[in-house]
Amino acid sequence: MKNEKDEINDRLDKYLALTKEALKKASSHIDKNKEKESEIILDMAQRYYDDALYFKSKGKLLLALSAVSYAHGWLDCGSRLGFFEVKDNKLFITKG
Repeated sequence: MKNEKDEINDRLDKYLALTKEALKKASSHIDKNKEKESEIILDMAQRYYDDALYFKSKGKLLLALSAVSYAHGWLDCGSRLGFFEVKDNKLFITKG
């Protein structure tokens, strides 16, 4: 049975990989009519993702997990509102 720290670390690694893939996909699927707003969303998501990597490197796993969750939240919001033209239900909460 895993201890709590190992469980958090495993979940963090999973979400970091998922968010890294989502950042890449969102960056290449911007709605050209909403480019300025899309860039703001991507910038915020990237900043939170970078924070997550920093916190992980310092052993602050809960802060890292929180930061990567915010990063992915920005991407999901952008996807749901149509700033990114993505149809990937594995990476995003997409428009209905």
